[in-house]
Amino acid sequence: MPGLSRLDLSSIVKAYDVRGVVPDQLDAGVARALGAAFASVVGATGGSVAGATGGSVVGATGGAVVLGRDMRPSSPELLAAFAEGVNAQGADVIDIGLASTDQLYFASGRLDLPGAMFTASHNPARHNGIKLCRAGAVPVGEGSGLEEVRELAERGVPDVEGRRGSVTTRDLLPAYAEHLRSLVDLSGNRRLKVVVDAGNGMGGHTVPTVLQGLPVDLVPMYFELDGTFPHHEANPLDPANLVDLQARVRAEGADIGLAFDGDADRCFVVDERGEPFSPSAVTAMVAVRELGRHPGATVLHNLITSRAVPEIVREHGGVPVRTRVGHSFIKAQMAATGAVFGGEHSAHYYFRDFWSADTGMLAALHVLSALGEQDEPLSVLGAHYERYVASGEINSVVADQQAAVAAVRGRYAGRQDVTVDELDGMTVLAPDWWFNLRASNTEPLLRLNVEAADRAMMCGVRDDVLAIVRAGADPKET
Repeated sequence: MPGLSRLDLSSIVKAYDVRGVVPDQLDAGVARALGAAFASVVGATGGSVAGATGGSVVGATGGAVVLGRDMRPSSPELLAAFAEGVNAQGADVIDIGLASTDQLYFASGRLDLPGAMFTASHNPARHNGIKLCRAGAVPVGEGSGLEEVRELAERGVPDVEGRRGSVTTRDLLPAYAEHLRSLVDLSGNRRLKVVVDAGNGMGGHTVPTVLQGLPVDLVPMYFELDGTFPHHEANPLDPANLVDLQARVRAEGADIGLAFDGDADRCFVVDERGEPFSPSAVTAMVAVRELGRHPGATVLHNLITSRAVPEIVREHGGVPVRTRVGHSFIKAQMAATGAVFGGEHSAHYYFRDFWSADTGMLAALHVLSALGEQDEPLSVLGAHYERYVASGEINSVVADQQAAVAAVRGRYAGRQDVTVDELDGMTVLAPDWWFNLRASNTEPLLRLNVEAADRAMMCGVRDDVLAIVRAGADPKET
């Protein structure tokens, strides 16, 4: 493949996946190169090629890779080009077509094949990306093969001689829905009115099949698949993108509202008043349910989830384990600890029963089951899991991130009432409050999360840290 060795993929290969603007950074040629490299790294080849370290990567003839895509206009072309690269290595492709990211993980787990999902999640319409995993939905990210995929793709992987792979299509949506429903029993629950905002993303594809036949009256919002996102960004982490859902829940007199991001692997919840039900509260609620099935099990939570999560896990006999932010770290810890469940502040939820991969849909079923098996509204039920006041994530544009973090450390590190750790960014912990300050992997941003026993205390800590971070510059909150 002439010219492949001239590729520079440093701007699009991130810590967890591939992400870039189409076609400026990510086009069919790049996708083909990445497909060939991925097939080589995961051993799904029909021959031997030079590995990134100069050795030989040998795969079994007849290997295969499973591929899925979201609704973005560029996804079909990128998937086809990636498949061509895989086929050129002698490996077959199973194309499951339109899918949520957790549906691709299901396919990888059920078929025991490496996989690639074409999506840029909640990013704007011009963006696209690729999430990669080994057989059994084991992630390929920083430190687990993504660097090798990048290096091979940049150098160029020669086509193997002999057999060329084929492409077959397969619809796994019904099997995915059946598997999820087998993990949560809603059959005896009271009937719930549920508003779902799919944000024109893949939730519009998966939700009707998953909820079919359950005691749910579904009120759909923005289920039309449209990668231009005509109504709002498919990013429920931004409160502005929950406004339509909140209003509809109130107008319908619904019991609950659910919002999915673009690739439908994250799920956000609002109660019957239209008020957000925090991802930390969801984590605690699901943890209690999983501990009921697996007494004494380990539950993971990243360092930005509420202090209530480890407290509640311990109260129910579980073992909480604190982790870094990010799915590749969580999944590695899931494997290392045998954890039954893990949750992140960003509404990613990981289940041992789902190949330790993240699935917002399964978390949503747990919340629906918890709500439907008793008579209280979600606002009352949820109060058991909301114990503290959180700032939410506040982003500041900072040119010199290290200097800003050092200034904050200088103010707090010497205090006798606090401890400081650097598991992921800088976390400062006091008896009645904590904050985490960490740099973005991809932008000149510092991300601040604060939690405290009451709102006045939270605001005081938040404002103090922000004043230091933003001193001497003209940053803006984003």
